Amino acid sequence: MNNNYPWNQFQGPNLAYLLEQYDLYVQSPDDVEEEIAALFQQYGSPVDSLGQSETKSISGNINNNLDKILRAIRLADAIRTHGHQNANIYPLNNGKQDPSKISMEFYGLSEQDLVDVPAALIITNPPKDIRNGLEAINYLRSVYTESIAFEITHITDSKERQWLQDKIEGNALNQSHSLEEKKELLERLTKIEGFEKFIHRTFVGAKRFSIEGLDALVVLIDELVNQAGITKTKQVNIGMAHRGRLNVLTHVLNKPYEMMFAEFAHVPSKAFLPKDGSLEIAEGWFGDVKYHKGATYRSNNGVTVQLAYNPSHLEVVSPVVTGQTRAAQEVKDIPGYPKQDKNAAFAILVHGDAAFPGQGVVTEVLNYSRVRGFQTGGSIHIIANNMIGFTTEQFDSRSTNYSSDPAKGFEVPVIHVNADKPEAVLEVARLAFEYRRQFSKDIVIDLIGYRRYGHNEMDEPSITNPLMYHIVHKHPTVRQIYGDQLVEEKVLNQSQVEMLDETILKEMQEAYDRVKELPQTTANEVVIPQVVLDGYPDIPTGVEEVKLSKANAELLTWAKEFTPFKKLEKILRRREEPFTGSGKIDWGHAETLAFATILQDGHSIRLSGQDAQRGTFSHRHLVLHDEKTGEELIPMHFISDSAASFVVHNSPLTEAAILGYEFGYTLEDKNTLTIWEAQYGDFANMAQVMFDNFISSARAKWGLKSGLVMLLPHGAEGQGPEHTSARLERYLQLSAENNWTVANLSSAANYFHILRRQAESLNEEFVRPLLIVSPKSLLRNPLVGADVSELVDGKFQAVIEQPNLGGQPDEVKKIVFASGKMAIDLAEKVKSGTDFNYLHIIRVEQLYPFPKDEILYILGRYPNVELLTWAQEEPQNMGSWNYALPYLLEMADGRSIAYTGRVHRSSPAEGDADTYKVEQGRIIEEALKSL
Repeated sequence: MNNNYPWNQFQGPNLAYLLEQYDLYVQSPDDVEEEIAALFQQYGSPVDSLGQSETKSISGNINNNLDKILRAIRLADAIRTHGHQNANIYPLNNGKQDPSKISMEFYGLSEQDLVDVPAALIITNPPKDIRNGLEAINYLRSVYTESIAFEITHITDSKERQWLQDKIEGNALNQSHSLEEKKELLERLTKIEGFEKFIHRTFVGAKRFSIEGLDALVVLIDELVNQAGITKTKQVNIGMAHRGRLNVLTHVLNKPYEMMFAEFAHVPSKAFLPKDGSLEIAEGWFGDVKYHKGATYRSNNGVTVQLAYNPSHLEVVSPVVTGQTRAAQEVKDIPGYPKQDKNAAFAILVHGDAAFPGQGVVTEVLNYSRVRGFQTGGSIHIIANNMIGFTTEQFDSRSTNYSSDPAKGFEVPVIHVNADKPEAVLEVARLAFEYRRQFSKDIVIDLIGYRRYGHNEMDEPSITNPLMYHIVHKHPTVRQIYGDQLVEEKVLNQSQVEMLDETILKEMQEAYDRVKELPQTTANEVVIPQVVLDGYPDIPTGVEEVKLSKANAELLTWAKEFTPFKKLEKILRRREEPFTGSGKIDWGHAETLAFATILQDGHSIRLSGQDAQRGTFSHRHLVLHDEKTGEELIPMHFISDSAASFVVHNSPLTEAAILGYEFGYTLEDKNTLTIWEAQYGDFANMAQVMFDNFISSARAKWGLKSGLVMLLPHGAEGQGPEHTSARLERYLQLSAENNWTVANLSSAANYFHILRRQAESLNEEFVRPLLIVSPKSLLRNPLVGADVSELVDGKFQAVIEQPNLGGQPDEVKKIVFASGKMAIDLAEKVKSGTDFNYLHIIRVEQLYPFPKDEILYILGRYPNVELLTWAQEEPQNMGSWNYALPYLLEMADGRSIAYTGRVHRSSPAEGDADTYKVEQGRIIEEALKSL
């Protein structure tokens, strides 16, 4: 065969099309496209691409059998496309099938017709024993309609699709297993099933959300971990809900049987923690149920396996795990962008069959899976497919045929596999792992099984799903099925299979006997670590002026060839003025200087959010764009003495998944100041589940420490209900046990210092998340701006006294408390303080933990105060009033307490700007009026 022939690259239906065109060319050259005709004239018949050995057998049949060939090729492609609809992938044989689309009759073919078709036109590289089209079609049926089924035709990249097709049709998923491998697999299945059986009979009625019916899930995950060891992957991060979690903890992360049984028996389990340090389990002081807990296992082959802690919200852990994975892949101790090694870690995300299409966060994760700021080189998704959601059948659960169908919209390949075929499950795991490494893309494994019991072991599923459970109750377990298979194959005899089961159950009983030797204990006492109760120590955050000035100059320096947008350049040049004695450092400028000095201190920075590079309100501009070429420039990458990476990513229009991702990033990387900014503060309500279940309570439940920073733009400015409130009241309601810091700042200097304080706390035991309801109109307000000296000599202030007020303590009768924009609105009204001797204003910059001691110290200087007023722009049932009131009552000491603000409302703000101005003016007047 001449390798220079252009025909060599054509196979299957493409080659058949060329053959058809060549036949037309021979009869009527003018009817063939000019370019193709020229190729025929130069190179001759496309049959030559098959090689001399095949040309003779094919060339005589081409003209006579062209119609049969085309129909045979269409049949082959139909098997590739629709084979999954006829595959043996349902253990209970209760799936829908449609054989019509892949029958010979549908394409008007007989067996003899197919015998007449060359095999090479059906399969690109047919196995040697495939001699004709009939054998080729039967072979395709065997690989596309057995216990593994494939959906790959939706993938538009032809190379990727061809790679998968070659793997499938090249017998890659039908590898033989040695006798030892088969025995090990049966032993694994026996342990998986034995664990569930032992708990079921020993702790009757205890919830465990058993894996039974999907036992092969552990086999699948275990093989992915084994593959990681082969490729020297350092870390595997697993995210999953509660079903099967206890079995995965036990048999993948090697949590000892004794520890698990101790938790069921309500006795301390730490006595059984491996002494070699291979297993790490974090604990919070308030705790969580056993099937929400995670662990970290360090294997002998160098692979670390982490099972993420997860609440009952089935899918919300997925973005957390992908964030952890990205953090584990990046090297950040260098200036510029972090360096990413996609082989360093990967994520296994286990989903429920009802939750995968039902929970929008899954789609959010798929959407960012190849976005540069969030991709991890591909996650391996496993749908633990019970064919039911709690009690809801598939027809009430989704609108699609398969639960995996949403993945196809993102061109993610889907492999369906029968969970009762453990050897097939192993092969699917290996293919998925290889695919991820080859293409750096997500892949979905739809592991189809069933659920042997109800949603939990106290439920009776026959009440709501009688037809399914009539089948389940008669269906043998996968261990039994595979044991019978090995007996039939003469790998083992029946007595050996039974002895294996008895031996493993005996091992578990002995483990439980050791647990029973421990003394029974009462309920655990809730003890919060003192380092958490103590809060932040006094952390110096000031920076020398010469250092600030130099960094500022470097941030405003770029090559002559770079042409920034002229208007923007002029705005940025104003940042030189504060260092020449004129002008103030505004909010965005203070943030930039904080970032620069944090990098110099050795902490990397990662900032993400919708429009985060520019900032929603055009105040940040950390990424500059050449107006002629579009080239990006990040001045922060060129700060001298920088010792860490810096990156800011514009994120997809996704709140829940991106916030969860950034939280996960902080769990893995303790040295990066990780910041998520909402486009508007109220957009964070789309991510409320992340605040509720992870960020606010992860340490109390699971002992997980995070220093995540969240910026939520907030402030009533007449822009209507949906661009006003960050729903501050929700975060204050979640505040307890020093779980985080909630701030509403009115000072750019305070912002500078709180960011630097947060960075310095990252590697400390007292670290906690920081939530700032950040400004909008205040971003450029001169009253918020800072002098250079405030960044040099200052530190974060939990409260700020209004300048020009309170100078005559005995005259002060009224003290007003306010935060954020409300405090600045009041400051603009009082100006120099003339005619306000009766008044003092205290800006409460840090709302939680509430700065009670600092306020009491101030109140002690004003002996004649009669009224304490809390002023806010939010409605009375929102904002910080209801949170602050108990503290005010404690501090009042006989003084009266008053509220000034909007009345109770169901909506956070007026829809009309003029109405807003009138109401805001009333609040300001009322707050400042004398007694």
